[in-house]
Amino acid sequence: MKLKSILFIALALSIFSPPADGKVDLVTLPKRDNVQITIYNTADLTLVREQRSLTLKTGMNNLQFSWANTLIDPTSLDMVPRLHGEKIDILDLTFPQRVRNAGLWHVKSQYRGKVPVEISYLTSGLTWRALYLGTLGKDEKIMRLRGYVRVTNNSGEDYENAQVRVIVGKINLIDKIAELARRRYPYGSPRPVPPIMMKAEEGGAGMAEAKRQFIRAEKLMMARPKEIRKEGLSEYFLYTIEGRETIPNGWSKRLPSFDIDEIPVLNLYKYEREKYGDQVVRFLSFKNDKAHKLGKTPIPGGILKVYRNLGKPALFSYEGHSRFKYIPVDEDVELNLGPVSNVIVKATLMNYKMDKFLFDDKGSISGWDEIRQFQVEIKNTRDVPIRVEVTRNFKTSYWDLKKSGQFGHYEKVDKDTVKFTLNLGMRETKRFHYILTTHHGRRAR
Repeated sequence: MKLKSILFIALALSIFSPPADGKVDLVTLPKRDNVQITIYNTADLTLVREQRSLTLKTGMNNLQFSWANTLIDPTSLDMVPRLHGEKIDILDLTFPQRVRNAGLWHVKSQYRGKVPVEISYLTSGLTWRALYLGTLGKDEKIMRLRGYVRVTNNSGEDYENAQVRVIVGKINLIDKIAELARRRYPYGSPRPVPPIMMKAEEGGAGMAEAKRQFIRAEKLMMARPKEIRKEGLSEYFLYTIEGRETIPNGWSKRLPSFDIDEIPVLNLYKYEREKYGDQVVRFLSFKNDKAHKLGKTPIPGGILKVYRNLGKPALFSYEGHSRFKYIPVDEDVELNLGPVSNVIVKATLMNYKMDKFLFDDKGSISGWDEIRQFQVEIKNTRDVPIRVEVTRNFKTSYWDLKKSGQFGHYEKVDKDTVKFTLNLGMRETKRFHYILTTHHGRRAR
């Protein structure tokens, strides 16, 4: 079993400077009392905060922290006593030469006994994504919405009984945590390691010279500190997952986020040939507000899979899925569930002619009208009533339109676009006609 992020306390001398007889009195600390992980979704970055109990003696204490086989950034390590802070002085954290994946805290204490401390650091390899399941009622007017967070742990560290928090927001890292964790030395090296140092690390001659070169290089490294810059904080939100979870290294785990019953929703079918071709596309709409039993926090972007309860126990139908972006509070959301085959719209050109020609002084045509007659048929093959939007684009702002039949609600969207909105009962078919006259050349003026 590999050793990961385990603290030791040296009750005698430093483990890196053992006494003449070679004996070192080490005590392995208990497991974490608590651990909290905060995972960002726009960068490979996680903040870990551990609570542990250290047994300190009066005087100097040497504490070792090991991060072997993990993606911890050692330059981000910090330790703060949670009690008796006025009697405890954390002097420094050093990274001894020739000792990889370990750091040494020097702690001067006027207190003897157990002290709770918080150890925090940044690590890589933990990621999260939001998943949602929507279950429509039989009449499709309400929806049960369940939210989940899937956390994947490839950090090299097991996190037991952890409080999980996730961050929505944009963070730009000057250095990537995974690269910092894999450095040969915690603060990297601005130049290749001198050959004499390589020999020293291998146990060869020249140890004194290697140490001097290491000190000179370390001073250069310290002059180039790591920086984290935060941006886009207007959409920066923290979500805490209720309860505690154990997430072993190499595992993914789906954690429940929320479960809300009977959210009012609107099902809408759209036909617009320029956008969707000859297919009808289904949309699901609701609002992130109190009226829809939401609105407490923004909804992180993710994937929503939608099912329909057919009214019998354990009998559901899959209705489609949609990938969506972050939804702020009080904002409407319209989710594209994809094309459907059970609602059919067919727009047919029935007649075309040109009319009302104008001529210039040379007898050339300088203006005319084009007259098109269309039939639009909408067929609902479903067992529930539906609403359909049929959008028509004319590619010119000079036009007149005459409509007839079951065209529902008509509106002019903009200078070259109109929309017909129809309500259809179960297995109902409706038809309407319109005559579009477009004006060209001098006729447009």
